[in-house]
Amino acid sequence: MVIVQSYGLAVVMCVITMLCWGSWANTQKLASREWKFQLFYWDYALGVLLLTLLFAFTLGSFGSQGRSFLADLAQADRANLLSAFLGGVIFNFANILLVVAIDIAGMSVAFPVGIGLALVLGVIDNFREDPAKYQSVVLFLGVACVAIAIILNALAYRRVSTDRKTSTLGVVISIVCGISMGFFYGRVASAMATDFVAPEAGKLTPYTALVCFAAGLLASNFILNTIAMRWTVSGETVDPLDYFRKGNPRLHLIGLLGGAIWGVGMSFSIIAGGAAGYAISYGLGQGATLVAALWGVFIWREFKGAPKGTAPLLGLMFLFYVAGLALVIAGNRGIYGG
Repeated sequence: MVIVQSYGLAVVMCVITMLCWGSWANTQKLASREWKFQLFYWDYALGVLLLTLLFAFTLGSFGSQGRSFLADLAQADRANLLSAFLGGVIFNFANILLVVAIDIAGMSVAFPVGIGLALVLGVIDNFREDPAKYQSVVLFLGVACVAIAIILNALAYRRVSTDRKTSTLGVVISIVCGISMGFFYGRVASAMATDFVAPEAGKLTPYTALVCFAAGLLASNFILNTIAMRWTVSGETVDPLDYFRKGNPRLHLIGLLGGAIWGVGMSFSIIAGGAAGYAISYGLGQGATLVAALWGVFIWREFKGAPKGTAPLLGLMFLFYVAGLALVIAGNRGIYGG
């Protein structure tokens, strides 16, 4: 299978993860013009699974190092398969909340608050697994900068929102999303081998873990997304048959593309985690908040007409995010030869 052993290459892959995770929601914004986000989300979940299967049977099956996908799947312990699957379930719960928050408050709010909080909790969760691999002071200074950026973004959103009730609901849903999102990645990482070249018996290679994760996402969707279709924030239920009645090839492709984009990001993050450390790969990948905020502010114009004083808050938010991400990257001891 294809294995990444260079820290520099791993960081590049994490940057691609950041771009993918920060951009996939544009497909939701496009599709939501014509149908409900719950219908879009079925195609999104399927797109993630199809992408991880494609990688498993190509990148995960070629080459002389490690175990091929099918061989790895056959020897895996049930507990590790379940851990990666559970990671998909946890992620799906959080991501549906993120999609709801985007629908209410927009990308430039849902991502910085929800995914920013997930970054803080996720870095801490993954740091606990192998603290010796990181410069803790540098890493947590980066986390602190991200936390400040979250607060600044929430303050900016409060200034532009005319509906205080909706504003509060959007932020609250984003916070619940972030708390949940912060713990899915560790479940996947803990199921994987520490050495991808000579993986331990019973543990998973990245490609197998990714497929199990995506299976958990799609399987849980039949419960979680069905609930989201029945009990909506707007109070209007979504008819499941509308997926077939209102859907067309273009709308389905938009959803599949959204899932594939996110899946590329997740795959690169997990594959790079062996060289970069999972606290770094997850934390840097969650810089997607910065990318999504840029999309929301400058492309979708979600802060258009904001009162005077909002722009400086947004500027400071971007500044603290950039500083936080730089410190998170610098938090790996490998940079210092340690």
